[in-house]
Amino acid sequence: MELELAKPWTWWLGFNLFVLAMLALDLGVFHRKAHEVRFKEALTWSVVWVALALLFNFGILQGWFGPYLPEERSLRAKEFLVGYLVEKSLSIDNVFVFAMVFAYFSVPAAYQHRVLFYGIIGALLMRAVFIFAGSWLIQHFEWVLYFFAAFLVVTGIKMIWAKGKQIEPDKNPVIRLARRMLPITPEYHGQYFFRRIDGRLVATPLFLVLLFIETTDVIFAIDSIPAILIITQDTFIVYTSNVFAILGLRALYFALAGFMKMFHMLTYGLAGVLVFIGGKMFYQAAVKALWQLDHDVKVPIGLSLGVIAAIIAMSVVASLLFPEKKSTRGATPA
Repeated sequence: MELELAKPWTWWLGFNLFVLAMLALDLGVFHRKAHEVRFKEALTWSVVWVALALLFNFGILQGWFGPYLPEERSLRAKEFLVGYLVEKSLSIDNVFVFAMVFAYFSVPAAYQHRVLFYGIIGALLMRAVFIFAGSWLIQHFEWVLYFFAAFLVVTGIKMIWAKGKQIEPDKNPVIRLARRMLPITPEYHGQYFFRRIDGRLVATPLFLVLLFIETTDVIFAIDSIPAILIITQDTFIVYTSNVFAILGLRALYFALAGFMKMFHMLTYGLAGVLVFIGGKMFYQAAVKALWQLDHDVKVPIGLSLGVIAAIIAMSVVASLLFPEKKSTRGATPA
């Protein structure tokens, strides 16, 4: 299988410069001083990030972004939209974890944005590594796609059974190693991750929070990257849809922070999305084998978009119709 790499390289450079500019604007201008992010501010930023993603998607369709032929643009735009929706939906699981981690470590609201900012920078770097590693594997070993599909189905099933599992940061091996290797202050020192006390550089609890968020994102990336690589093998589409979903994650957290318990059945929806994407791959292979076709069978990308949107919508509606019982509150999806 030959991977579709967007050329020329200037598209990659231009997109990454845009990302760096937006990150600099975010931290250097709008969040230069630590403050609690209110709902109105978070909602505004959420709308901005979604609007930018949709504008980029429209740009692909019109030929503004990506060196695609006219007949390719519609397909690539649909792939981007499906990939963005999948990544955005799966990133909601991160939001649940953020809430639990901040509560566990009693992180002051004013410092939460700073933790998420650097956490997302790390997430962007890790996602890039995972995307290109996964793309390389598919290019050299096409059967890896079926491994990814099976992994998604198994992960979706496990998400259902693991719903309600509590997170325990102190049992995380990375956190335990950090506690052994680093001197850590018992109290926070403003928005700093490290402070020099009595001539010795020590870590603050805020650094442990950042470390835990980074390690959990590795787990989320293992779920989400195979999902989008099954949808499309165009690395430019995979990368850009992933980045847009991650960039809007901080705003999404602050916008949903007070409402997350309302969407307790969303875990089932996310599990359904993973099972659908993985199952679609096996369905396509089965149809090709049964009918002895000499070409690949593809489920229309528009149909996939509709099914994924319907699954997420039904889980949200079900959450509102059947509120979570008080006895199960405080739990988070695995």
